[in-house]
Amino acid sequence: MEQRKGIWLAVAAYSFWGFAPIFWKALDAVPALELLAHRIVWSVPLLFLIIIGTKHLSVLKESFRSPGTAATALVAGVLLSINWGVFVWAVTTNHIVEASLGYFINPLVSVALGVIVLREHLSSAQRIAVGIAVIGVAGMTIVSGVLPWISLILAFSFGTYGLLKKRTTAAPPIEGLFLEVAFVSAPALLYLGILAEDGTGALGSSVTTTVLLVTAGAVTIFPLILFGASAQRIPLSTLGILQYIAPIIQLLLGVLLYGEAVSRGEWFGFVLVWIALAIYTVDNARMLRAANPTGSAADLG
Repeated sequence: MEQRKGIWLAVAAYSFWGFAPIFWKALDAVPALELLAHRIVWSVPLLFLIIIGTKHLSVLKESFRSPGTAATALVAGVLLSINWGVFVWAVTTNHIVEASLGYFINPLVSVALGVIVLREHLSSAQRIAVGIAVIGVAGMTIVSGVLPWISLILAFSFGTYGLLKKRTTAAPPIEGLFLEVAFVSAPALLYLGILAEDGTGALGSSVTTTVLLVTAGAVTIFPLILFGASAQRIPLSTLGILQYIAPIIQLLLGVLLYGEAVSRGEWFGFVLVWIALAIYTVDNARMLRAANPTGSAADLG
């Protein structure tokens, strides 16, 4: 029963992330930098309420007092801001397809960073998967004549963010996320204050826009809560397969709903990345089953 509940929670989280472009598309008249600022600012009070509700305020205080934890959270907050900002810019400027590619290659980028930074060992299948993905991105660049920088920034910013979360100095998930957004909220608040002073800010321009901007924090935090709840109930191998729900939905939205064109070069890259992901996912599931026959994911995060 718990595992079935976990699967549905994961499906809900990844589906929410997949359909998120519809929300940000409704705000495409607002500059991406302003959207990012609202996304950060409105996440802070919501996360704080969650921490109080779960009675983890003492954990937050302890994390804040640790210089190493605070420094890790600050760098992680900058990386998260880059990822969030590039994503909303991509969505509002009709680059959803390229954004989806970033989240397709993100697991493989994480693997590559683990090898480079943490000196982790790759199986033969994983090395083949990473190599095929590199060929796919390189081939896309050559055929299209344009480097898929949106995809690469999204993949590497989130991959590096995940790497930081593996550090021993990283705070627990919710408390860490609060510190990350809290540290970058000061410039975000300053920017929104300048816009309000100049009368150029979108907040208050219309009821619809104002409501959407205020709910930006909930749209950001809600799927993370669903994901955290699912990760406690289902195996990591299952999460690894379900994670592709989000970029698949984003790709379909970009092509079918918003009419974004996909060039031959992009299709070439997508196909090779999908082949690489299939190899990686099957091999990763095999290794996880061998290492943990019970399949518990309770230690995630």
